[in-house]
Amino acid sequence: MMMKQIFNSLLLICCLVFTTQAQPTDAPSAPASQNIIGLKMAFVTKQLALTNEEAQKFWPVYYGYTAELRKLRQNKKEDVLAMEEDMLNLRKKYRSEFKKILNTDDRVNKALTVDRDFMIAVRKELQQRKSKGLRKQ
Repeated sequence: MMMKQIFNSLLLICCLVFTTQAQPTDAPSAPASQNIIGLKMAFVTKQLALTNEEAQKFWPVYYGYTAELRKLRQNKKEDVLAMEEDMLNLRKKYRSEFKKILNTDDRVNKALTVDRDFMIAVRKELQQRKSKGLRKQ
């Protein structure tokens, strides 16, 4: 089972790499944003240990969740308390949707916090690269 998950993860990453390489290079910053999206997909897939079947169901729901979350943050900037309340209600709404796909509460909770975990990993990587760059000078 573990080998199958590793193989599926590697296959997904390879597909993402080939897809981003096939993108036209004349579009400004499109390859960079596609690369970040690919890295995030690989990170989320690994963190949640998604199977191929789960991934097919998970990604449309996850994109809907993140789109609603982004819209909510843009519309409720001025009222922090209302924004937090709406964010909680949104998480409750999507918790049941994620539960249908991911089956366990642990994986559902991880799905609801994986954005934060990805951003922490990105910040850590950027700090490491920055400190390596400073040492070379």
